[in-house]
Amino acid sequence: MKSLTDHLSQYATYHRDRRNIATHFVGIPMIVLAVVVLLARPTFDVAGLAVSGATLAVIAATLYYLRLDLRLGAVMGVLLLCCLWLAKATAPLSLGAWAAAGVGLFVVGWIIQFVGHIFEGRKPAFVDDISGLIIGPLFVVTEAGFLLGLRPELEAEIEQRAGPVRSGRAGSAQTR
Repeated sequence: MKSLTDHLSQYATYHRDRRNIATHFVGIPMIVLAVVVLLARPTFDVAGLAVSGATLAVIAATLYYLRLDLRLGAVMGVLLLCCLWLAKATAPLSLGAWAAAGVGLFVVGWIIQFVGHIFEGRKPAFVDDISGLIIGPLFVVTEAGFLLGLRPELEAEIEQRAGPVRSGRAGSAQTR
């Protein structure tokens, strides 16, 4: 299995424009919440308990993130539990309202993502490596940590491998 640094560095090579990263701070949480919302309504019985696909997905993703890094995995787990809580609130809505919430978040989130990749001038990472779909949310949380001054050693390693973040202005070499 690739290391945390390997995954984030590979993902970062597709995300060096500050404007693209900014769109990811909005688009990726919308997409993650949408997926959890859409998986929250269908339930099935496990040992007498009603379990949703959303619950299983949150558990599986959290375990994966914890395997990569305990601190970031714990943060991701808390954020995914928040998504699950919000999603469970949408599950009892009418079918139309529940579907509109889930599909609406999903579509708008992807539109925002693709706008970011227009700024980047590069296709999304998942086109070349499907693991980008699960690494994207972790990338956003990690970038937020970098903005708060956390994990400077990880940031330095990623920038050594992927290059510095660009300001986004044409011809600009200004970095973070």
